[in-house]
Amino acid sequence: MLKIHKTIKNTEAVFELDGRLDTTTAPELELELRQSLDGVENLILDLEKLEYISSAGLRVLLLAVKLLHNKGTMKVVHANDLVMEVFEVTGFSDILTIE
Repeated sequence: MLKIHKTIKNTEAVFELDGRLDTTTAPELELELRQSLDGVENLILDLEKLEYISSAGLRVLLLAVKLLHNKGTMKVVHANDLVMEVFEVTGFSDILTIE
């Protein structure tokens, strides 16, 4: 299960993800991103409460980067050790801006 809390102010969108980002929940996040990023220049993904991310979840993060290409930036904040390990093993730590 994944809970998505989004806040959009002017050209900044913050998505707080709570739960698991996997094959079951990735389509839900993808839909939310596609519907919400029009006019957004700064996307912040707050992963403080994200317990797990699968390859399907990584694909959605890559999609978000592509959706913002030449329009804005995306950064990941508050990733826990487990999620950071997945980013490092897959090379996503080199692709994403992580704070």
